[in-house]
Amino acid sequence: MIKEIATTPYSDQRPGTSGLRKKVPVFQQRHYVENFVQSIFDSLTGFAGETLVVGGDGRYYNRDAIQKILKIAAANGFGRAVVGRGGVLSTPAVSALIRSLKAFGGVVLSASHNPGGPDGDFGIKYNVANGGPAPEKVTDAIYARTREITSFRIVEAPDVDIDRLGVTQLGDMRVEIVDSVENYAALMQTLFDFDRIRDAFRGGFTMKFDAMSAVTGPYAHVILEDMLGAAPGTVLNGAPLPDFGGHHPDPNLVHAKHLYDLAMSDRSPDLCAASDGDGDRNLIIGRGRFVTPSDSLAVLAANAHLAPGYRDGVAGIARSMPTSGAADRVAEKLGIGLYETPTGWKFFGNLLDAGLVTICGEESAGTGSNHVREKDGLWAVLLWLDVLAARRQSVDAILRDHWATYGRNYYSRHDYEEVDSDGANALVKSLRDSLPSLKGKRFGALEIAEADDFAYHDPVDGSDSRNQGLRIMFADGSRIVYRLSGTGTAGATLRVYIERYEADPAKQFFETQNALSDLIALSHEIAGIERFTQRKAPSVIT
Repeated sequence: MIKEIATTPYSDQRPGTSGLRKKVPVFQQRHYVENFVQSIFDSLTGFAGETLVVGGDGRYYNRDAIQKILKIAAANGFGRAVVGRGGVLSTPAVSALIRSLKAFGGVVLSASHNPGGPDGDFGIKYNVANGGPAPEKVTDAIYARTREITSFRIVEAPDVDIDRLGVTQLGDMRVEIVDSVENYAALMQTLFDFDRIRDAFRGGFTMKFDAMSAVTGPYAHVILEDMLGAAPGTVLNGAPLPDFGGHHPDPNLVHAKHLYDLAMSDRSPDLCAASDGDGDRNLIIGRGRFVTPSDSLAVLAANAHLAPGYRDGVAGIARSMPTSGAADRVAEKLGIGLYETPTGWKFFGNLLDAGLVTICGEESAGTGSNHVREKDGLWAVLLWLDVLAARRQSVDAILRDHWATYGRNYYSRHDYEEVDSDGANALVKSLRDSLPSLKGKRFGALEIAEADDFAYHDPVDGSDSRNQGLRIMFADGSRIVYRLSGTGTAGATLRVYIERYEADPAKQFFETQNALSDLIALSHEIAGIERFTQRKAPSVIT
């Protein structure tokens, strides 16, 4: 039985760079989820009888939201819904399923790397038919609809058993509960030389992979331990928990410090790696060598041809604007295109669909390729494993060789989390207003060559995106970038990106914060960070 239920709009349902993210109690408000999901479907056409993929990272409220989504999808005319068992699917696995099933789209339930639990974060994101996040024209339409919605349609029926594999009927919609790992694991086998990686493990290669009590645990157990033969116990925190065990599932040097400490100790395995809450981010640390996400993108792009799925080479590379220019130098040497986009994986979709690029990456630990339309944490780890097995070198040796060939981009991101939104917005406005006057100014040996507010023109669909980050570019190639993040749920997060290029091999092994010390000090001075945010130091440095 389909019911139409009257509702009133909420004013705070504008999707950010990765969907709608709020605290769990916000989503638990009356009709909050129903309004947003109905607004998604109201903004789409042509889905009658089509397939919808639904899954999330298993965080608190995941199961409740899935039941609502299934009943609303059935009432709105979808013919089939495909759901990961237990409601669990990593974000890249959702993308892979959408593509392999030729589904109309998918709903991803996650707040990615943000904490979970009853007082933690939750999120809903819509992915389109190519498997990627909805573009801005779709999210803008969804937001517009949320502001005027007056009713939603829902099937009145018992909840679906999402823990049992098989098919059930919900109104006129068929619901298929599928193994969460099977389709994704099969895709990975087409991309990487599993025999070569298996031989490396047999030969004594060791690793630790921390799933952070999040969604990649089941995937890592099956692929790393069962299929590739890594030793039992290779996967840490492999059971997904609704609150991620009370930890912050962000694979950075703050929340995964134990991995860094292990990698820098005399007990270090050959590789330490991790992924985040929904499986789309990665952390790579070799014995004695941390690999920044920007360097990881560059190294993987330079070596991708060693993996079977990329044996014909890389068509092009795309990176988000705040990501370091390390990948640019690889693209230049390979004679391929380099595309600089705003932050947000949705901006890579057109480039991938058009065949202009093969590998994409963001400094926020997201890397991926044309196999899906999302960043993919476990994919990045597997590509590193394949490269390590093929080259038979350590992570440190590969990175040293890379810097000797291409130069090193010293790079760091300073995050000021949960600062007062008014202060953060005032900082950005003040800095934006000062941009025209900054060009030509000198600060010691540093001279500002350009200062702008980054704008992007999509070469595929011709769309324009403005106000994507404030860039201060120096004559020696150094950069400072300021940007307000759209992935948090409380206050504002100011991200400051600092970068310096060093071509001289003799100067490529300084400690990063020391190598950037003058630029770090200047980042405070130019923007008045302490004055606007009341913060003397960042919350997180990566």
